[in-house]
Amino acid sequence: MTRIRMVVAYEGTEFCGWQVQPADRTVQGELERALHTILGREVRVHGSGRTDSGVHALGQTVHFDVPDGRPGFPWRRSLNAILPRDVRVLDAAPAPGDFHARYGAVSKTYEYCLWHEREFCLPQRRRFVWDCGPVDFARMEAAAKALTGEHDFAAFQNVGTDVGSTVRTVTDISRHVGATAHESVWRFTADGFLKQMIRNLVGCLVACGRGKLGVDEVRAILESGDRTLAPATVPPQGLTLVRVEYGPDN
Repeated sequence: MTRIRMVVAYEGTEFCGWQVQPADRTVQGELERALHTILGREVRVHGSGRTDSGVHALGQTVHFDVPDGRPGFPWRRSLNAILPRDVRVLDAAPAPGDFHARYGAVSKTYEYCLWHEREFCLPQRRRFVWDCGPVDFARMEAAAKALTGEHDFAAFQNVGTDVGSTVRTVTDISRHVGATAHESVWRFTADGFLKQMIRNLVGCLVACGRGKLGVDEVRAILESGDRTLAPATVPPQGLTLVRVEYGPDN
């Protein structure tokens, strides 16, 4: 068997998340359906991680195994000719046999986009932003510093996934220019993220930006490990998986 590594982009609006489900449309399901059309057999696609319903990706990394004997096969062109318009393969190439899209990842970067104009949100942006209104960026950035580093992020994990540890190392939470003057983009990079952790962190940052929480309160929530003390999970459409990094052997 030959292992193929791909980078995939998708608009998550019409998907019920990444993971294949019996009755719902998913990204993994569409990729596996397209591969079945090409190969005439069932193929399991493994992603670097699951994205929730409504979450987008610019750089989801996946892998799958195919029978030998297809050197130089144009995977990108062939899959893009079959896949629906809200999924596209950006890159595809053979990978080492021990490459694993999920277990080999050493860091992931997501971005969350906020809309700040009080009176309206552009219709063209509504699928890609959370319309949170005006916020104080300085207060948010101070809270972001408190959340950066190695911490137990149990207070920012939603139920639904069993993990061995809730400790993660967040190396970057930073604000960047958005697509329009009414937006801000918040970038998160870590060695891994818990279930809906970023959407919960964004909720905390926005609460700070609205003056509802202070930095000391953010630290107290983090140290408590109590999910009920943190703000509610924010909507999914502002979130995009941007990049997945791997070690030198991958």
